[in-house]
Formats: sequence, structure tokens, C-alpha cells
Amino acid sequence: MRKKNLVIVAAGGTGGHVMPAAALARDLVSRGYDVEWISDERGEKFKNLFPDIPHHIVKSGTLGAGLIGKVKGAMNLVLGLLQAKALISKKKPAAVVGFGGYPSFPAVKAAQDAKIPTVLHEQNAIIGRANLALAHQAERIASSVPNLHGIDKETSMRTVFTGNPVREEITALYTKPYPPLEMDGALNVFVMGGSLGAKVFSDVLPQALKTLPEELRARLHITQQCREEYLEQTQQAYEEAQIDVKLMPFVEDVSGELEKCHLFIGRSGASTVAEITAAGRPAIFVPYPHHKDQQQKMNADVVADRGGAWVMIENSFTPEVVSERIETILRNPSKLFKAAENARECAKPDAARRLGNLVTELVSGWGERETIVK
Repeated sequence: MRKKNLVIVAAGGTGGHVMPAAALARDLVSRGYDVEWISDERGEKFKNLFPDIPHHIVKSGTLGAGLIGKVKGAMNLVLGLLQAKALISKKKPAAVVGFGGYPSFPAVKAAQDAKIPTVLHEQNAIIGRANLALAHQAERIASSVPNLHGIDKETSMRTVFTGNPVREEITALYTKPYPPLEMDGALNVFVMGGSLGAKVFSDVLPQALKTLPEELRARLHITQQCREEYLEQTQQAYEEAQIDVKLMPFVEDVSGELEKCHLFIGRSGASTVAEITAAGRPAIFVPYPHHKDQQQKMNADVVADRGGAWVMIENSFTPEVVSERIETILRNPSKLFKAAENARECAKPDAARRLGNLVTELVSGWGERETIVK
């Protein structure tokens, strides 16, 4: 018999998968559920996001390059499935919620084989391979965007738009006003390039801003995430451009930086886009160019199509083009105010609650589909 009060979340690999899982876990705990978390070994570095929540590690594998890589990946996947089956059989959860990525696959697949209800949450605008492989047996797919790409009609009928859960300190920014911006006032720019800081921003931005007229350069205050090995040369480049800058290899207080910034420049991973829109900040998104499915480009387009961001392909992210874009914004602050409003309209600050409602409906028994997310 399944334990009606136990929900297992399956997420690992990167923060983009883990942070929404942690937000759901907090919501479910607040409703009185017992929550446990399954990941692969990489989940260890995110344990602080799941305080007092039991953590189980199972193997996961991708089919790597070459014969050896494929064999090793397949063996890890089989081992992970066996570990997950044993764990699911022992725990007997009421439901399992998977957050995509290969680390979530064994737990969700084991639950489906045991006829335990499952929900999949997809953070990106196009469904990932692990979620796609599991989608046909999932009771519901929760989507971060209104129209999830890469699924068939039958799957779309079981897909619910919940949004992408973000950290509580980011959600708190949703109701705070956009910071004042005068025609001749300071412009705070926050630059973040993924978990390590993309080198393209260190290469391009100092050169781009250096070409601005002196009175415009004097208004800029840059806070930028930068890889440690590039800190010295990037600092020197900004100093030569006479730009006020604060560089850091890791951003400890993302919510604090977002609260005071007028413009965000960075990659467009799913969690980044969710946080920027929840904060109501306009953005210049430069999607990571090497994903086969161009998931970051599709994430950015969702916001850009509604006027909340500008998208620049990395090949066109040149000093000349960036300089022109920044100068246009500096001379027309109303563009930023309007983009901020549009970005905020793309947000789902209650995404964790909406996803929690979906899981609660699953555990307690389905009603009509239209009543699932309130």
C-alpha cells in the first residue's frame, strides 16, 4: 500500500533542475507532506537547498561518445534503475515528481513501472530528452511556458502550464517596483553568464562600453560574474574603459543584485529566465549557442516575443552591436520601464504553489483537468 503522505522528488545534475525541485519540496512540506529527494552523486552539492529532507543517491548515465562511453552510460543507467526500483519498492510513495535531466530518469521510470503516479516538470521551452522518454506514461506534465515544444498532441492534452518555481527571495521581488532611473542618472547593469560565468561577456562588454561617449560611461555601474582565471584581465579592461565595475567569480546574493539592477545581461537558461521575469527586470539574453535543440534561444524568445527582453545571438554579440544597443537604452530610459513591465507579465511567481496544487490533486485523486491548478 502506498504512503499517502509521501512524495518523492527526483532531480539532479544542475541547479536548473534542482532549484525548482527544492521550491516544490518546500511547498509540499508546508502542506504537511513528507518529502524525500532522489538524485545522482552530483546532487550532494545542493543538499543545503533541501534542509531536513532525506536524500537518496542512485546512479544515472548518459550515452556518451564512442563505444566505451555508450557501454559505461548504459551500465550506469541499468544500475540506477535497479537502485531506484528497490528504493521505490521500499518507500511506496504516493507520487514521484521528476524534474528532467538524466538523474531524474531512474526514479521516475521505477515509479511508472510500479504503477505509482508521476508528474514531470519541464523547465525549458522545449521538452528535454529524459522527460520526453517518460512523458507518455506520466499522469501530467507541468510546463514552465504556455506552449511547450517538442511534444505530440496526446501529451499536450496532459500538459499544464504552472511556470518554473524560483527561490523565495527572488519571488519576493515580484511586488517591488523597478528602481528609479533618471535621464542622467546611474544605470546599474548585472551580468551573469551561467554557473561559471561565460567568457564572451568578459571579452565583449568592456570593449563595447569603452566606445560609448564619456558622459554615458560615467553613468554605468557594472556588477559582473567572471571566471576566476579572467578576473585580472577583465578588471584591467574595464579600468581602461573608465567603467565602474564589481567583478566576482560567484554571485552570493542574486536577489540583492537583481533588486538594484536596471538591466540584466546574460545567458537564458530556464531558471535564469524564470528569476529575471519574477524580478521584473529587462534583459539582454545571449543564449548558449551549443545546445542541439537551441533550448536557451527558445527560452529567451518567450520573453522577447512579449517585449520583456532583447535576444542577441552570440555570433552577433560584438562590441559594435552591443555598444549601439546600450547607448539606445541609456538615451531612452522609457524602453527599460516598458520592458520591465513586460518581463514581469511573463512571470509566474506562484509557480511552486501551482505545481504543489497539481501534485496534491494527483495524490488525492483527479478532478476535472481545468480545476487542477488554481
